[in-house]
Amino acid sequence: MRNAMVRMPEQQGAREPAPVLRDAVRQLERADLYLAAVAHMEIEDRAAGQSLNQLRTDLDLLRRHLARLEAR
Repeated sequence: MRNAMVRMPEQQGAREPAPVLRDAVRQLERADLYLAAVAHMEIEDRAAGQSLNQLRTDLDLLRRHLARLEAR
């Protein structure tokens, strides 16, 4: 699996908020793909599974929040 490209704030320069938010949403979508891959590895540890589900939920809430900010 290839590494996700991460654009750090100092590399972005002065940009409008909407493109930055759009980039953030895309990065979160990529992160969810990685978490989904881990979820399908069938790690047989209940605490790990619960943590993974919580991470995916939190990630989705953040992605939705940023998408709403971008839509403004």
